Parts: sequence; structure tokens; C-alpha cells
Amino acid sequence: MKKNGIFLAALLGLSLLTVAPAKKFITIGSGGYTGTYYPVAVGIAKIINANLRDIHANAISTGGSLFNVIAIQTGNVQMALAQNDTCYYAFTGTVVEKVIGKPTNRIRGIAALYKQPIHILVRNGSGIASVADMRGQKVYVGDVGSGTEQNTKLILKSYGISFDDLGAVVHGKAGAAAQMLVDGAIDAMFFSAAVGSSAFVQAAEKGDITFLSLDKEHLDKLKRAYPFYSELTVPAGTYPKQKTAFTSVAVSSLLITSADMPEDDVYRISKLLFVDKLDEFKAIKPVLAKSFSIKKGLDGMSIPIHKGAARLYKELRIPVPEKVKPID
Repeated sequence: MKKNGIFLAALLGLSLLTVAPAKKFITIGSGGYTGTYYPVAVGIAKIINANLRDIHANAISTGGSLFNVIAIQTGNVQMALAQNDTCYYAFTGTVVEKVIGKPTNRIRGIAALYKQPIHILVRNGSGIASVADMRGQKVYVGDVGSGTEQNTKLILKSYGISFDDLGAVVHGKAGAAAQMLVDGAIDAMFFSAAVGSSAFVQAAEKGDITFLSLDKEHLDKLKRAYPFYSELTVPAGTYPKQKTAFTSVAVSSLLITSADMPEDDVYRISKLLFVDKLDEFKAIKPVLAKSFSIKKGLDGMSIPIHKGAARLYKELRIPVPEKVKPID
């Protein structure tokens, strides 16, 4: 009898093993360690790993938006955070030099998460009172392959300035650039990130810096030329020692994925983050708590959404605009 019991237990164990789902591994592309994308990606991965037995997610630090959309196209990452303007240019193969004529047509949207202004910081004493004064100056323009790098090019271009007109073009991580600004090694920096990014908090605390505004003429010029730009004002006191508000152009941060991701996986991940564990998702960063709503998840969406995400929007009775409906 004992032997039969052992035999049955062994069979039961074998049966459980055979029905256990195979683990799927997904990589989530983000940005630099001191930006907002990295902690958001890490938080998303933690929620997925704690709740979906068959999926293991890993967040990695990357060069940012442009790197991420290309990495999805090549299959090196399966999900990512990226700016809506970069996504559109990459999907259509336009504007951005690296993708002109080479569209990243495998990227798909899931949801717009929050607005992120392009912060422009200058070192007091540098003589820079406007973007127009940046000729001949040492300027951090974003990491190579980042959305910030592209935003910087377009903002400078609106003032008739190219990278060749700068005294030095500095690339790298935003945290290191902020420290260089504090130390006087550079004169200015551009960085697209959520309001309250730690890189800016540290720079404002430690350094003698000013947050620069774009003037109305150039704000309007940029919004007319690039429809994914909106205007955003950051109130005084948002950062340490920030005595006046500043206004800049802003883009939307999107959670995106690959068209090759299974519909059911994207649906389950989307429902997990935006419905079942919404409070945990919004607790990842204050900007999510303040700004994110699934009802506005398609505001600023610039590429077709994944059919798995579309399934969730349909369940929630959220209309999907024709221009971003699934194409698969």
C-alpha cells in the first residue's frame, strides 16, 4: 500500500510538472539610472514578476528612447519606455537621422504614462540667458541615441543653431552631466525627463544654476513644426532654490512593446499594471501617482497600439482613435 502511495504521489508530481507553464523572459528598456525611465521600468518588472508566474521581466538601463525603439525592432528588448515623438519618427522612418528610410515598424503602443518637459539648465555666470546664447558654449545634449539628443537638435535648430555651432557637444548619462554643470565643466544641459527627476534636484541643490524658459516665439514655432510637442510650465519651488517658473516644450512618455509579443501576454500585463495593481503601479514614482490614468492612456499615443492593449481598452470601454488602432 505504501508503495502504491509513493507511486501515485510521483505520478501527481510529474503531472504538475508537465502542466506548469514555461517561463517567458522579457527585457524592458529604460534610460539612464538618474532619470525617470529606469525606476519606472524596474517597478513594472517587479509587479510583473510578483504576479505572473509564467513571465519573468528584467529592466535594463539604456541610452533612452531612440535606442529602445531600435532595440525592439531588432528583438533585443520586448518592452520599453520611449518618448511619443521619437516613436512616431522611428515608426515612420522620418526626421531622426538614424531611422530615415529605415522605419522601426515592429513597435506598438500600450499606454501614455505622463508628460515630460525638456529641461534646460544653465550655469550662472556662463553668459547664457537664452538658447540663442549657446553658440560656442559647452553643452550636454543627451545620451547618444536618446530622445533628449533629438529634442536638443530640434530646439537648437529653431534658434538657427546646430551642434557644429557649439563649443563642445557633450554626451553621456544625465547624472554625470548634472555634476559637470555643478562643477563648471559644462555651461548648459538639456534633458527630457519627468518633473522632479533626481538629476535636477541634485544639480539645483548643489550648484549655482538656472532653469531656462523657451520664449513664446520659439515655443509656438516648435509646436507648429512638431505636433507631438506641447507646452508645459514648471512652477517655482519645484526644485531647490528655483525662484521662478520656467516653460518648455514637453513630450509624452509611452510604454511600448513589440508587435511580436503574444496578444494574451500584453493584455495580461496591461490589465495587471493599469487595473489589478494600479495602486502599486502609481506608487512607483510620484509623477505616475499625479498624472497617470488609463482613461487618458491614449492621449499622446503616436503609433498603432498592440492588439493585447486594444483588448483591455475595449473591456474598459475606452475608445481607440482610428489613427492608433492595431494594424496586425
